[in-house]
Amino acid sequence: MFSRYSGIVLHSNPKCNLIYIICKNFSSLHGESPEVDRRNVLSHSWGSGQNLRNIQDLTQRAEDACRILEGGAWGPDMERALSAFNDKPQEELVIAVLRRLKDVNIALHYFRWMERETDQAHCPEAYNSLLMIMARTKKLDSLEDILEEMSLAGFGVFNKTCIDFVVSCVKSRMLKEAFHFIQTMRKFKFRPAFSAYTTLIGALSAVNEPDIMLNLLHQMQELGYEVNVHLFTTVVRVFACEGRVDDALSLLAEMRSSSFDADLVLYNVCIDCFGKLGKVDMAWKFFHELKACGLVPDEVTYTSMIGVLCKANRIDEAVELFEQMELTREVPCAYAYSTMIMGYGLAGKFEEAYKLLERQKAKGSIPNVIAYNCILTCLGKKQKVEEALRLFEDMKKDAAPNLSTYNILIDMLCRAGKIDVAFEMRNTMQEAGLFPNVTTVNIMIDRLSKAHKLDEACSIFEGMDPKVCTPNAVTFCSLIDGLGKHGRVDDAYRLLEKMLDSGHAPDAIVYTSLIRNFFDAGRPADGHKIYNEMVHRGCSPDLTLLNTYMDCVFKTGEVEKGRALFNEIEAKGLKPDVRSYSILIHGLVKAGFARETYDLYYAMKEQGCILDIRAYNTVIDGLCKSGKVNKAYQLLEEMKVKGCNPTVVTYGSIIDGLAKIDRLDEAYMLFEEAESIGIELNSIVYSSLIDGFGKVGRIDEAYLFIEKMMEKGLNPNVYTWNCLLDALVKAEEINEALVCFQSMKDLKCTPSSHTYSILINGLCRVRKFNKAFVLLQEMQRQGLVPNAITYTSMISGLAKAGNIHDAYVLFEKFKTKGGPLDSACYNAMIDGLSFSNRPADAFMLFEEARKKGFSIHSKTCVVLLDSLQRDGCLEKAAIVGAILRETAKAQHASRSW
Repeated sequence: MFSRYSGIVLHSNPKCNLIYIICKNFSSLHGESPEVDRRNVLSHSWGSGQNLRNIQDLTQRAEDACRILEGGAWGPDMERALSAFNDKPQEELVIAVLRRLKDVNIALHYFRWMERETDQAHCPEAYNSLLMIMARTKKLDSLEDILEEMSLAGFGVFNKTCIDFVVSCVKSRMLKEAFHFIQTMRKFKFRPAFSAYTTLIGALSAVNEPDIMLNLLHQMQELGYEVNVHLFTTVVRVFACEGRVDDALSLLAEMRSSSFDADLVLYNVCIDCFGKLGKVDMAWKFFHELKACGLVPDEVTYTSMIGVLCKANRIDEAVELFEQMELTREVPCAYAYSTMIMGYGLAGKFEEAYKLLERQKAKGSIPNVIAYNCILTCLGKKQKVEEALRLFEDMKKDAAPNLSTYNILIDMLCRAGKIDVAFEMRNTMQEAGLFPNVTTVNIMIDRLSKAHKLDEACSIFEGMDPKVCTPNAVTFCSLIDGLGKHGRVDDAYRLLEKMLDSGHAPDAIVYTSLIRNFFDAGRPADGHKIYNEMVHRGCSPDLTLLNTYMDCVFKTGEVEKGRALFNEIEAKGLKPDVRSYSILIHGLVKAGFARETYDLYYAMKEQGCILDIRAYNTVIDGLCKSGKVNKAYQLLEEMKVKGCNPTVVTYGSIIDGLAKIDRLDEAYMLFEEAESIGIELNSIVYSSLIDGFGKVGRIDEAYLFIEKMMEKGLNPNVYTWNCLLDALVKAEEINEALVCFQSMKDLKCTPSSHTYSILINGLCRVRKFNKAFVLLQEMQRQGLVPNAITYTSMISGLAKAGNIHDAYVLFEKFKTKGGPLDSACYNAMIDGLSFSNRPADAFMLFEEARKKGFSIHSKTCVVLLDSLQRDGCLEKAAIVGAILRETAKAQHASRSW
C-alpha cells in the first residue's frame, strides 16, 4: 500500500514487514513527474520503528497546529501560539496542516506566516495542497494569485491536483469555475491534465454547453493531446440536441479532416439526434453511410432509425426497415418492437399494433410494460378511452402495469371527463401495491382544475402525505393556475405563500398565471404588486410573462405602462417576438394611437419576426384605423402569397376601413371575394357595410345586407340595428326608423341607450317632441341612462313645443346630475319659460347662462324682455335691455368691420 507525505512516499511490504522510504526530488517544473533519487532510498525493518515514530510525531503536530488555527480568528495571538508550538518549522508540517484545514482564509494566512517564519519559499507540494483547499471550500478568490506565484517560482500544478480540482468543481456543479481554472492554468503556461479536460467536457455535456465543450476540445488538440472519436461524439451530440445542425456537421467534417474514422456509436448518435430535429433525410444518410463504411447496424441503430421514421409519419419506410432488421436477428429486440408499436399507435393503426404484439409473443418474446404503455399513450391521444381500458385488462396477462401505466390511464380518464373512473383507477393502483407518485397527483390536480372541480383538486393536494409524496413546483403551479382561472385569486396567492414556505421557488410560469388572473379578476393593483414581488425575490421574468403582463396593462387602459413594458423586454436582454409586437400594436390601436402601426410594423420586420395570422390581423386593423387602407390591401396580398390564409377578421378590418372612407364598391367586392373562398362572414362585417351604405344615403343597399345576413342565419345585433336606424334618421325617414325599431324589439334584440338616443334626436329634428318624450320615458323605465345629446335635444324640443313643465323638470334633473348643458338648451328654456309667463324663472336661467359664458340670442333677449315688462319686473327688464343693446352694437360693429 502507498501513503503519501510531502517529500516522502512510504511503500509497505506485508510479506517482510519492511517500509521503503523514497525521498522525492521536487525539482520538477510545471506538473512534470518528480524524479526519484535512488541514493536516498533507505530500508528499515518494521520493528525498528524510527521512521514510523517520525511519521506519527508529524501527524500529531499537524493536528495540534490545526486545533490552534481553528480556535479563532487570525491575529497576533494566534501567531504567538503557533510560534511557541512550532519552534522548528518544517515543510512537511506545512503540507500536512494544509491538507487538514477547512478554511481557505486561515490556510492562506498560515501559508504566508510560514513563509515569513522560515524565510523560504514553499515547495510545489505546499502550493498544490493550497489549491485543493480552494477547490474543497469553493472559494477561488486567490486562485489567480497563487497560480501566478507558482509560475514565477517555476513550480508546476501536479496532474493529480489539476484533475482533483476539476472533479471537485464538477461535483459542486461549479462548471464555470472549473473552466476558469483551466483557462487560468493556460494563461500562466501550465499544461492542464488530459483527464481534467475530459471530465469537464463530460460534465458540460449534461448541461448542454456545446461552445465551451468545443473550445476545450480545440485546446486539447493545441496541447498535443490525442483526442478520440468518443470526445467528438460527445460534442456533436450536444450541438445536435441544441438544434445547431450546421455546427454539428462542421464538427463532423473537422473530425474526418483529422483522419478519424467514425464508429458505430457516433453514427447512432447522429441518427438519433438529427432525427429528433426532424432531419429525417439526414438521419437516413447517416444510416446508409455507416453501412457503406463496412459497419453493421446494431439494435440501437435500427431502433433509432425506426423511431425517427415513425415520428415523421413515414410509417411504410419504418415497417420496411423493421422487417429488414427482423431478417438479421435471431432474437427479437423488445425495444425495437415497442418503438414500432408506438409508430403504429401514432399513425392510428391500432390493429397493426395489436398484430405486432401477437407476433412478438409468437417469437417467444413477451411484450413488456413499455410496449403496452406505448399503445395506451397513443390511444389516449386519439381519445379511445374504452379501447384503452380493454387493452389494460389484456395487458395484465403479459406484464404487470407500473406507475407509468396507471398515470397514462388516469390522465386519459380525466381528460375525457371521467373523473369518478379516474379515482377508481387510483384505488386499483393502490390495491396493486403501487402508490400515487407526484406525477399522478399532478395529473389529477391539473385535470380536475380544468374540469372546474377545484374542491376535489384542493382535497387531493391537502391529502398528500409528506412521508410518501410531497408536492413539487408543478403541483403548486397547476393548483395556483386552476384557482386563479376560476376567480379564486386570494386562495391562489395563499398557495403561493405556502409554496415559498415549503422551500420551492416559484418560476416565471407561476407568476405569469397570478398576474394574468389578478388582472382578469379586475384587480390590476394586485397584479402590479405580484410583478414587483417577483422582481424583489430575484425571479427573472421571461418573454411570455412580459408579453402577458403587457397585454393585461393595455387592456386596463394603462397605455404608457404598456409601452414601458415593451421597452423593458430589451432592457432585460430579451428579444421582442411577433406576439410582443402584436400586443403592443393592438393596445395602441385600441387606445387611439393607430397611426403608430406603420412604424411598428417595419420595426417588427427589421427584427426578423415572421408574422403569423394574429400579427397580420393586428397590423391590418391598425393600418385601416389610421386610414392606410391601401397598405392594408398590400398586406392582404402578402398573406396570400406566403400561404397565411386570411380569416374573417382580416377581411372584416379592411371592409370596415373601406366603408369608413366611402369606398363602398371596393368594400362590396372584398365582401364577395371572402364569400367566394368560403369564409363565414359575421354580423360585424355586415354591420360595417350597413353603416357605410347608410351614411351615404344608399338605404336600399343597407336593407339588402340586413336581408342577406338573416338569410345566412345571422340575427342583426344591436350595433347592426343602430347603424340602420342612424342612416334612416339622417335621411329623415323617421317613420321607417320607428318601424325598424319595432322589428328590432320583435326579434328579441334589446335596444341600447344609443338606440333610444338616435330615435329621440331624430324625432326632435322633425319636431315630433311628444313621441320623443314617450321614448325618453320608455328608455328610463328600461333602466337606461340618456346621454348629454339626448337630454339637450329633448329639453330644447319640449320647450319649443310649449311643454315647458316637462322641459323644466328634465332640465333641472339633468343639471343636478352634472350633465353638460349647452347654449341651445338655455336659449330654448328661456324662450319657453318667457312664453309661459314665468319671467322670474326665465331671468334666473338668463343670469346662469351669462355666468357660464353661454351666448344668449337676440331673439331670446327680446322675448324675455317683453315677458318681464308685462310682469312689471322693470329692473330685470332694464338689465336684459342693456344686454340686448350691447349685443346689437357688437353685431353692428362686426358687420361694419
